[in-house]
Amino acid sequence: MTAASASLSPTAAGALSAFLRGVERRALVVAELQTGDGARAEQALVAVMRAFAAVASDLPMAQWPPRFWALLAARQALRDTPTGRWEGPLAHLGNLEPLIRLALLLRIGAGLDEDTAARLLDTDVDGYQEALAAACPRDRQGNPDAQAWRGLAEQVQQQIRELPAQRLKELQQPVAAGRKDDAPKTWRAPAAEQHTPSAPPRRRSSQQRRWRGPAILLGTVLVLLLAGLGWRAWQGRVPDAPAVVPEGAVGEAGPVTVEALEGDAPKVAAAAADPMATEDAAMLADRDFPLLADADLHAWSAAGGPLPVDESQARPTRPEPVAAALETAAADE
Repeated sequence: MTAASASLSPTAAGALSAFLRGVERRALVVAELQTGDGARAEQALVAVMRAFAAVASDLPMAQWPPRFWALLAARQALRDTPTGRWEGPLAHLGNLEPLIRLALLLRIGAGLDEDTAARLLDTDVDGYQEALAAACPRDRQGNPDAQAWRGLAEQVQQQIRELPAQRLKELQQPVAAGRKDDAPKTWRAPAAEQHTPSAPPRRRSSQQRRWRGPAILLGTVLVLLLAGLGWRAWQGRVPDAPAVVPEGAVGEAGPVTVEALEGDAPKVAAAAADPMATEDAAMLADRDFPLLADADLHAWSAAGGPLPVDESQARPTRPEPVAAALETAAADE
């Protein structure tokens, strides 16, 4: 039987389930031996499981064992046992008062120490020891029988070890705190629901998967082609807007029209009859005429500008400045 509060984290819920799985076997045997009635013990244990799952989230894990056994020991079903039956080696438990029997079972069944068991029974250690002395089997002379004590403890431990696992599975799962269920709360586990297996999804044949891609591609190409043709047809129906013709340009791109000029073409005088030809010939005949092409260079040189580098040789050299040449000439004079 496992339980987990809704407010617990996944890690704490797993720890709570592990704790309940570890303590439920021993708790069921203690409750059954205390009440002497298996059905009543199971019902009391289920209620304790529910109550403990509701408060476990507010407690440190170190306080889980004493709180669980405190809830179990406080159940009225374990304090009042009018219909209990004990047989065989455990018949001695039926001769004890309920509180005396519970003190004994918390020791030899739950395995609690004297301090913890005394707090659960709301007494001190001396009072708990007196309860254990009253629960100890006696021999014929009325003295405590240590051998009978060990035999009784061994019978309790054996019953814990041999408890059928089916009885634990039949117990109802404790309901977490704050959870609402419409189903009635019974201490027996509800019947397992019959789940109808759902039909597996139908897979498409490989033939359909093979033709699906090319069909989609062909449909896309056809749609694009029809869209392009429709666009061209629509553009052909729309009249062209008048183009803006800049000033001086031909506005129409029609055929070229050729027209004959009015009158004869102007006559060009011969070169010999040109009045400017004589002056041009005199200018070209002047021997200083070639210097006119470099007049600006000669004027720059005369003003003292540096001469350009002589690049006619393989390794050009820079000439001396014009100023130095003028000083040498002036010195020679």
